[in-house]
This record gives sequence, structure tokens and C-alpha cells, in this order.
Amino acid sequence: MAKAPQRRIQRRIVDGVLFLDKPVGLTSNHALQQARRLLNAAKAGHTGTLDPMASGLLPLTFGEATKFSQTLLDADKGYDATILLGVTTTTADAEGEVLARAQVNASDADVESAMDRLRGEIEQVPPMYSALKHHGKALYEYARAGIEIPREPRRVTIHRFECLGREGDSLHVRVACSKGTYVRTLASDLGALLGCGAHLTALRRTHIGPFVLDVTTALADFEALSQEGRDARLAPVDALLSHLAVQALDEARMRSFTHGQPVVVEAGVAGVLLRVYHDERFLGVGTLAEGGVLVPTRLMSTGTQ
Repeated sequence: MAKAPQRRIQRRIVDGVLFLDKPVGLTSNHALQQARRLLNAAKAGHTGTLDPMASGLLPLTFGEATKFSQTLLDADKGYDATILLGVTTTTADAEGEVLARAQVNASDADVESAMDRLRGEIEQVPPMYSALKHHGKALYEYARAGIEIPREPRRVTIHRFECLGREGDSLHVRVACSKGTYVRTLASDLGALLGCGAHLTALRRTHIGPFVLDVTTALADFEALSQEGRDARLAPVDALLSHLAVQALDEARMRSFTHGQPVVVEAGVAGVLLRVYHDERFLGVGTLAEGGVLVPTRLMSTGTQ
């Protein structure tokens, strides 16, 4: 007997941003797919991953907002974390296998001195257990197969790295850092400087750029809402661009700009990215070139508010 054809789910056009408080235990993609299902959204994306063991701020983008995700990928980030001294793992966090244990003789002053050496501009070697690609394959896939891939150090900036409290060999720390920073690696490097090893046991992202945990919605709370309630939790498409200066266009220039043509505006600093509006309608973003020429960089689809 032939199987009846499966009914295809009719997805909705949903445009906006959900500032999710991701729970521990979910991958970022799993959290995204759950939120997408709850919204029945046709198109969805996120602005950078959080490890499954991490919780906290994970902005999710839907529809037209997916065009502007890169803005937060490049933003500074903040974390609260817990580091256990004296234990080294394969992944530099609690999900890995224990490689070594050592006695911890580090005083609070030793910890502060080591942390100070990890502040500012530093070089970090990305961990093997990461999503970075090598010949089109994620590094963690090589790691699981027991293959070590040489990695070049990356320059990152640690704006803040401080110990908020200590319970035995466990440190509660706060980190503010540039994009591309691995807090797991920071924990591992701290352990190396102290001569006892260390790994990350908890991680919570507290901010990305100008956005903080106060704006988030927990996944369980989001699921408990009605469809109208979920839609109401979405921030507008341009929410991710609130840090950019605004450029308003009259109708004639709006028509040219939305058709991908550069327009002349008041001269400013060349290379600056601007969010562009006409009568409070968000049109997209443009890059200011020499002579006050505004070049369309990424546009909203025609007819989308």
C-alpha cells in the first residue's frame, strides 16, 4: 500500500529579532530550530553560537533580520564563568575527558598576577574542539577522530578579566572580550600560567555589543506564550543596528537607494556604516564613501517595513 504524501508545513513570513536566554544543554542551532518552530517562521538564523554547556544571550534573527546578523558577529561580548583550577580536559571545559590533575598552590595574588598577563591584546590558539573549518571540515570533527590540526594564533582583546570570588580551587570570573575569543582557552591559559592546569565548568553570556540579559526571553517562557504573545516578543528588524547612526532620505533618493543605486547625502566620515530610513521606514544599511556618497550595502526586500 502506497504511503500518503506528507503534508508540507506552511511557514509564515516573520521578520524580527528574538533575544533568547539559551538554556544549558542545547546547541545554538537546536535552540534556533525550537524558536523557529514556535513562530512557524519561514527563515531563521543566529548571530554566533554558544556551546551547549553555556547559557545566556543568544540573539535569533527571522526573515529580513537575518540579513543583518553579521553586525553582532563582530561585536564585543561579555561572560560570567567558573574556572576550576588543577584539572585539565581535552576540550578545556567540563564536557571533555580529564587529561591531568595537579595540586593547586596558587594564592589569590598569584591568580591576579596571571589574570593580568591575559588582559589586553593577547594571542590565542583556537581549541581543536571548535567549529572553525579546516579544508571545509570543522576542527572538532578532526579532534573526535584523534587528529591534531596545527592552528595559527589569533590576536584578540581581553577588555576585562577579573575574579569575582573564589571557593577553594573554583574561580568565579567576569570576562569582556573582542570577537573570536574563546573563554575556554582563556581558562586553559590561566591554568598553564599558574602551573596547575584549569578548565571551564560554567559559562553564561551576559552581553553582546549594546544588548544585555535584561532584554532576553527564556525558551520555556517563550513556548508558554500564545502565538500573538510570541510575535510581540520580537524586536524590529533594525534592532541589531541601534548603535549605527541614522541617515534619512527623501522620496527621490529613497527610490534610487532601494534600487541599489548610490545617493548623495551630507558628507561625513568615509567608510562609516549607516542605517537608512524614509519616513521612519527602515530601508537597509549603506556605507558612506568619499564626497558624501551613500552606497547601499544591504537592503530590505521591496515592500518590507
